[in-house]
Amino acid sequence: MPAATLTPNDLARVATFAELPPDTLQWLLDHGEVRTYASGDTVMSPGDPAEFMVVVLAGGLQFFSVRNGNREPIFRVEKGHVSGVLPYSRLRTIQGLGVATDATELLLLHRDNFPALEQISPELVQRLVGVMSDRARQEARGQERDDKLRALGKLSAGLAHELNNPAAAIMRAAEALNNRLRAKPGLLLELVRHCPEPNALADLAAVASNPPLTQATLSPLERSDREDELAEWLEEQNVPDGYALASGLLEAGLTLATLKPLIAALPEPSRPSALVWLEGQLTTLCLVRDVQEAGGRISTLVSNVKTYSHMDRAGDFAPLDVHAGLDSTVNILSYCMREEKVQLTRDYAPDLPLVKGQVSSLNQVWTNLLDNAIDAMPGGGQITLRTRLEGDFVLVSVTDNGPGIPPEVLPHILEPFYTTKPAGEGTGLGLDIAMRIVEQHDGRLEVKSEPGHTEFRVWLPAVK
Repeated sequence: MPAATLTPNDLARVATFAELPPDTLQWLLDHGEVRTYASGDTVMSPGDPAEFMVVVLAGGLQFFSVRNGNREPIFRVEKGHVSGVLPYSRLRTIQGLGVATDATELLLLHRDNFPALEQISPELVQRLVGVMSDRARQEARGQERDDKLRALGKLSAGLAHELNNPAAAIMRAAEALNNRLRAKPGLLLELVRHCPEPNALADLAAVASNPPLTQATLSPLERSDREDELAEWLEEQNVPDGYALASGLLEAGLTLATLKPLIAALPEPSRPSALVWLEGQLTTLCLVRDVQEAGGRISTLVSNVKTYSHMDRAGDFAPLDVHAGLDSTVNILSYCMREEKVQLTRDYAPDLPLVKGQVSSLNQVWTNLLDNAIDAMPGGGQITLRTRLEGDFVLVSVTDNGPGIPPEVLPHILEPFYTTKPAGEGTGLGLDIAMRIVEQHDGRLEVKSEPGHTEFRVWLPAVK
């Protein structure tokens, strides 16, 4: 409906329009359009063209981001405030869902009127640009927070998966260790009951304490033949279920050439219990080694999280190893890469100098660039991380062999609010945040792309 029922005094109650000349306010009324909405009505939807400046005269608007069909509140525009498209805004598509919070009355001014508005009231245009700048800063801060929360979500999912494997290995090993340690006293009693020679027992104990654990690499067929050969010999020594023991002895690096002289020095009745005890001891050592490796893997993951999240350092700028930040980010995102069947190649320059920066901020840059590269290659692909020293700058490049960025999109890819993702799935601020972080480090971020080769390059000043 036209704005004829409103007066300049009505518009003067809007904070942004306060103390403007009445003829400017009348011009807004003459060129604007009033629309009314009931509580709960949808005013804007993701994907709609961004065409209007919106003045809330009554009621209010609640904006939501929509992801996977779920609404997440972003911000609210109350009565007396201005929103929507403002002069010089690059926003072309509505990203969020706008819903009326009450009986709502809006004054809409189409963006085609902005050039004329600039001639009518440069002062109002300057105010609106200020509103847009404040809004952009708030959205950028919100996007930074959301990016960190999304990174935390990926971190949590990846850690849960990565920690599950070594934790499960430790549980399996602990159960097997419990069973074998309970059997050891009986086996020992059975062995010494036949009073073997002390020297023979010493030789057996020496092998049990320090097994070879190394053997020539065997093909599956060769290993199967060795196991069969060893199992048959164990059966000849009256060892019960020799086939079950053969694998453990072979895994420890023991062969018939090692076992025959070792067992020959023992009384014949003690040989079965000696071989069972020896296999149990060697398997116990292997299980302990498995527990140590699994525990080491957990410690490595915890170390990666500390490096990634900057938990143990202050937030000031300090000399940093770029490779450490890249590796911790890769480790955090490794689960995502495996899920998408993405292969990663590291091409790091040796003796790369340090850069001065903030670990958490730079890790956010690496996360954004790697995450975009992973998203660009659904169903698998190749990512290359490369570092070089170019003059006084450390160069970090992230390259993928995905379909590339279309030529019409490439000039805008680093602009704020520009996104190629479907409505509701991206805000268009991820790369803009990355670029601003790099600029805060006195560096620069560039991108070049063609089909099969997209490369983001980050230059950071090297510490001299």
